[in-house]
Amino acid sequence: MSKTTWITLFALILMCPRLSAAEIFVETESFEDLGGWKLDTQFIQQMGSPYLLAHGLGQPVDDATTKIQVDQAGKYRVWVRTFDWVARWGAQPSPGKFQVVIGELPLDETFGTQGDDWGWHDGGTVNLDAGTTSLRLHDLTGFNGRCDCLYLTTDLATEPPDASGVLSDWRRGQLGLPSQPRSRGPYDLVVVGGGYSGMGAALSAARMGCRVALVQDRPVLGGNGSSEVRVWAMGNIRRGKFPRIGEIIEEFADNAKKSPGTYEEFGDDLKESVVRAEPNIDLLLNHHAYAAEMDGQKIQSISALDTRSGQEVKILGNYFVDCTGHGWLGGWAGADMEMAKGGRMGMSNMWAWDEAGSPTQFPKTPWALDLNMEDFPYPRDHHGQWFWESGFDKDALGGAEAIRDWNLRAVFGAFNAMKNRDGAGDHADAILTWVAYIGGPRESQRLMGDVVLNQDDVVAKRDFPDGCVPSTWSIDLHYPKEEFADKFPDNPFISKAVHDRRVDRSYGYPVPYRCFYSRNIDNLFMAGRCISVTHEALGTVRVMKTCGMMGEVVGKAASICAINQCSPRDVYADHLGELLTLLELPGKARRSTPSAPIVIPDDALPLAGPLGPPTGKSTDKLEGIVVDDVSAKFTGKWTEGAGLKGYVGYGYRYASGSGDATATFVLKPKTSGQYEVRFFTSAHENRSTRTPVAIQHGDLVRQHQVDQRQDRELDYVVVDQLPLQAGQDVIVTVQCGQADGNVHVDAVSLVEVK
Repeated sequence: MSKTTWITLFALILMCPRLSAAEIFVETESFEDLGGWKLDTQFIQQMGSPYLLAHGLGQPVDDATTKIQVDQAGKYRVWVRTFDWVARWGAQPSPGKFQVVIGELPLDETFGTQGDDWGWHDGGTVNLDAGTTSLRLHDLTGFNGRCDCLYLTTDLATEPPDASGVLSDWRRGQLGLPSQPRSRGPYDLVVVGGGYSGMGAALSAARMGCRVALVQDRPVLGGNGSSEVRVWAMGNIRRGKFPRIGEIIEEFADNAKKSPGTYEEFGDDLKESVVRAEPNIDLLLNHHAYAAEMDGQKIQSISALDTRSGQEVKILGNYFVDCTGHGWLGGWAGADMEMAKGGRMGMSNMWAWDEAGSPTQFPKTPWALDLNMEDFPYPRDHHGQWFWESGFDKDALGGAEAIRDWNLRAVFGAFNAMKNRDGAGDHADAILTWVAYIGGPRESQRLMGDVVLNQDDVVAKRDFPDGCVPSTWSIDLHYPKEEFADKFPDNPFISKAVHDRRVDRSYGYPVPYRCFYSRNIDNLFMAGRCISVTHEALGTVRVMKTCGMMGEVVGKAASICAINQCSPRDVYADHLGELLTLLELPGKARRSTPSAPIVIPDDALPLAGPLGPPTGKSTDKLEGIVVDDVSAKFTGKWTEGAGLKGYVGYGYRYASGSGDATATFVLKPKTSGQYEVRFFTSAHENRSTRTPVAIQHGDLVRQHQVDQRQDRELDYVVVDQLPLQAGQDVIVTVQCGQADGNVHVDAVSLVEVK
């Protein structure tokens, strides 16, 4: 063949169209059937995507399955994005092993065995025929293997690019997503985060007429107070300056008696039904917010990823509230923020075990923390409780997955000690029943407002004019517990709580509204763990019911912003009276739009007192004019009690009969007439048989004795009957000096005799 012929042939080859490589891309969250694998969305910000987790507690989980369409037959190289989750600590062997099965053929490669961070694992090649075929993830261990996505290509020589960015251009192209996301809104208020604070904000704003988007990256609401994390909701509600605050939270709060409780106790379905009952709320479950678009110092919209389909949505709003717990939204917007340099609290992953009734086996876990029974507190009541916590001063944002995984290593190492080491003799029947794979974080970024609340403010009860949310939890900060920290000093996994108990736990310290909005982002509220407080003050405001009440206040403030087209700061500067008036409304009060009339429904809760709803008989259910012991004046030494039921209000008080203690009640009749003076007391064997009770009205003083040991049908004694004038003070004084036992004081009433 001549040289000219070769040149011509080569030119023709160059001119012919080349077949591009065939590609198949599969996000595991889009599998048709997840089987026993769990969808984990909590680390999207760090690693770029949701992923499937084989959380089987040591038993391989059922296969996750789907179908793929093969348009071009040929040889494909299979890439799987995964990693060996204990390799970052040099632990061996790999616990999270799994196989990929295409059609009926498992790939030769075993996954979850390479790399100490997310990356592409080469699965080798497979020949595929054109058409539809099945794809399965087959778990081999039940110990938290994980898979993000799979990429199959006929280009056998090219490795796919890094896929760590949230919805990277490459991933977007593989999914065939449009370059521009679809839009939703605009809303009056966009709430990011569906825990207690987010639910409180969304419900409160919606009932005040705002159109609300509630964006939650999990399939359930409740955050730490959901069945996924199972932290019981603490903090007293319905008390203090504004005892209506907390009525919304009471509608959905869990009734768990301990952490962790049972799945049913956390009421995921109830939480969702309460939210879905509000026509003004668009609930976006399984949507992960990851960016904000700004116009100067105002947020215009947020971007969110549908964690099941990869679809992107742009959510527009006039006002936004960061209820993420981590201050994520504030961070994207450039809000002023702080994080404690040291002493930060960590993340918990609680667990539970039970007895099967017959001997059970548990795989040995050489890759877990090397623990014997003395290395951790015995999980009494079959619960690994709140103190299973680690990540102190670790990167609570970028290193969150490593913190969670360390917690898993601690839990599995502890149960291995119970089953296979020095605890084996006592735990032959023990079976691991639940381990939280969703972490329960306590502290990270805090967003700064016009007031940065500190510990001295709370303890000294500094009175802010906008004080509103009652914080009743002690200043509770967590640190590594020394006796369990020696073996793993770099990352202890058992915590202790250090309390400053000078917080008013009955009335509550009123946290100011100015802690609930950003000082430099003009339309950003915040509620929950990321509000404007110091590290120390976070110790009291961080519990869930308190966070939920913050949301209630923010929702009402957002409605004022919507009416007046003003900033959250302007609510304090120009509309504080309006806000405080709204805070006096029942939680079920509502209006159709922010400017419509307010309607109070018949099923609104009764107004609680400054100490909250009574735990005993409510005074408004009793006859006449009632003064409870909380309103009496006491001298000498009295002890509060509530152990013997049947009391009025919140409890009772008692004192020794040998002392000089007194209790004085002042009552005032509204009309003139004949009145009984009733002294509320129940019988007990240690109480006095001759408790002195003095009754004074005008210049007349009458002395009586009450037998507090004698059983009686009624819960009160009629001490006297008096003719009284309207507005005349009646002073009832209970004395202890002449008593022959404990003096019990509960309540006193005046009842008109008809």
